[in-house]
Amino acid sequence: MADTNDQTAGSQKITPFLWFDTQAEEAMNFYVSVFRNSRKGNVSRYGDAGPGAKGSVMSATFWLEGVEFSALNAGPHFKFSPATSFFVHCKDQQEVDEYWDKLLEGGQAMQCGWITDKFGVTWQIIPDALGKLLGDPDREKAGRVMKAMMKMVKIDVAGLKRAYDGEN
Repeated sequence: MADTNDQTAGSQKITPFLWFDTQAEEAMNFYVSVFRNSRKGNVSRYGDAGPGAKGSVMSATFWLEGVEFSALNAGPHFKFSPATSFFVHCKDQQEVDEYWDKLLEGGQAMQCGWITDKFGVTWQIIPDALGKLLGDPDREKAGRVMKAMMKMVKIDVAGLKRAYDGEN
């Protein structure tokens, strides 16, 4: 049986593929600096045949928390949108704060724990507590949590728990 944690090219069935204008290497370096269990992979450069300038970065591979990503510099033809996002599971408020602060640098905060980073890639920075509280069989408690979350930009675990307990 294959090791599912193997970080070699092609060991993952589905790989997120990110299209950049010219920032693939910069994005790779940024994301690898944000996530602890991460590493850079191969960087390929354009040659004489182009279409990019000879020696400029064509593509890069990297791993974030064990997930292989591919990035391509292929021009301004396509843009990222929040219709596709990366969900970051956070064990506690400290982890939410850490990823929020790093990924928000040069980006834009959105409602309900979403950030569009400086490259236009959208991330959801979500504490594990949110899913547990929203999944409570007591629909009144879960409803209070949903209402509280809908008013938040960065998710506040203590605020969610106050709503759950009926303290808001």
